[in-house]
Amino acid sequence: MHGLAAQFTNFEASNTETMLGDMMGMMGKLKEAKEKVKATKERLNTIELRELSEDQMLEVQLTANREIKAIHIDDSLLADKNKLQDTLVSTLNTAIRKAGEVHNAELKAVAKEGLPNIPGIDAFLK
Repeated sequence: MHGLAAQFTNFEASNTETMLGDMMGMMGKLKEAKEKVKATKERLNTIELRELSEDQMLEVQLTANREIKAIHIDDSLLADKNKLQDTLVSTLNTAIRKAGEVHNAELKAVAKEGLPNIPGIDAFLK
């Protein structure tokens, strides 16, 4: 091959090597991000949140992974089944929502750290 054809072949080979190198680098970053996400999920098991009912007669303890660890109920709530149920539902929902916010914020930060800078990627991390 001579002239333009040889230059094109050299350009094509060089460009393919660059693309493969870029893809390998990106694959490495994705693997690293996946490992960081896994480590973050494990760490979220160690973050404990507590939520008190409005009347402070019920307390829920759970992890940032939304695993309930304990529920403490004041004895006075045991006399009124309906109030106990309402208080449980309300307090659990609030606790789970707050734990979810912590969970999502932590994972979003880790995922954003490991992803390439792509315009609009934030919309997918919400």
